[in-house]
Amino acid sequence: MPIKPEIADFEAEMRAWRRDLHTHPELGFEEERTSAFVARQLRAFGLDEVVERIGGTGVVGVLHGRGGAGDNSGPRIGLRADMDALPIEEENEFSYRSQVPGKMHACGHDGHTTMLLGAAKYLASHRNFRGTVHFIFQPAEEGLGGAQRMLDDGLFERFPCDGVYGLHNWPQLPAGTFAVRAGPAMAAADRFDVTVTGRGAHGAMPHLSIDPLLAAVDMVSALQSVVSRNVDPLDSAVVSITQIHSGTTHNIIPAEARFGGTARSFRPETRDFLERRIREIVTGIAEAHGTTATVSFIRQMSATINSPQQTEWARAVAADLVGGEAVRTDIPPSMGAEDFGEMLLQVPGNYIWLGQGKGPGTPMLHTSKYDFNDEVLTLGASYWAALVETLAPLRLTPG
Repeated sequence: MPIKPEIADFEAEMRAWRRDLHTHPELGFEEERTSAFVARQLRAFGLDEVVERIGGTGVVGVLHGRGGAGDNSGPRIGLRADMDALPIEEENEFSYRSQVPGKMHACGHDGHTTMLLGAAKYLASHRNFRGTVHFIFQPAEEGLGGAQRMLDDGLFERFPCDGVYGLHNWPQLPAGTFAVRAGPAMAAADRFDVTVTGRGAHGAMPHLSIDPLLAAVDMVSALQSVVSRNVDPLDSAVVSITQIHSGTTHNIIPAEARFGGTARSFRPETRDFLERRIREIVTGIAEAHGTTATVSFIRQMSATINSPQQTEWARAVAADLVGGEAVRTDIPPSMGAEDFGEMLLQVPGNYIWLGQGKGPGTPMLHTSKYDFNDEVLTLGASYWAALVETLAPLRLTPG
């Protein structure tokens, strides 16, 4: 895989960083050790500024190009990596497996952090660009709203960016390839929880109850019609019920039933509709059964929508590295979610996938056998470095 020779020179160091992070995983907003590690490395590289505690445990490193802080002729570029792990018990047996029971880097954020650190080290030692790069190390991507927390803490007011870029590994793409698309890339993700209240009774005397479990089952069944009968077939949406809880024994009709799930969409109008329709169905069925119901609908992550111009720049940089045939642009949008979309609502940018698959049987993300492929560390770092040097060259084109 074509990589920058200067980055190849410290490949062993990058592997050591990644494996250290893998050994010591931390969940969202708990990344104290990870953040300290990142900040320490950035200061050692000679960045112009390193700011900690942004959005809780976030870190931003600031690097000015060859012209220094006073040179305003170049762009301000944001590069983002996520740092948090998942609450999964690791089943791998290699020497650097997680040492923290019930926690592991099962999504490759250890690799994302390492690749951005590698780019920071290279760019700090060469500064072959104009403008400013903001290295954004984000906490709590895994459903806890880390991106929004950083934004609420003034991320782009304190570190203005003309464009912001994200990268995620993908085990089902071969190592040494990229995938990118303009427009919708990943869906908005929302969660809903429903509590149905009735009246309990002996299981042998159902006529004395107001059965919340029966009402909940009808609701679950009816909610399956929201997408199939209410959403345009050319639009994309998902409503999935993923849990239901009620009762404690076989001969008692319970007084309460609870269920919950996830709603996914791309268009804001569809997102609004899903929430409204879920509430209407639950309320109507509850009334028909003589029960009462409450609905909690929480908007967790906005859709990740790639900006056309920034996506073309990202595609061209990736193609220069690995060749155009190794950059897929036909990849369909994913109904999975990523809170980088919150950043794209404020600043145009791009989110790209980096292949890291080792062939058939490569464990998927969020599984207990997953491990980031160290063979692509230098390629990911080279992509980040090349993106900066392409977007902010020392010799700017007039106009």
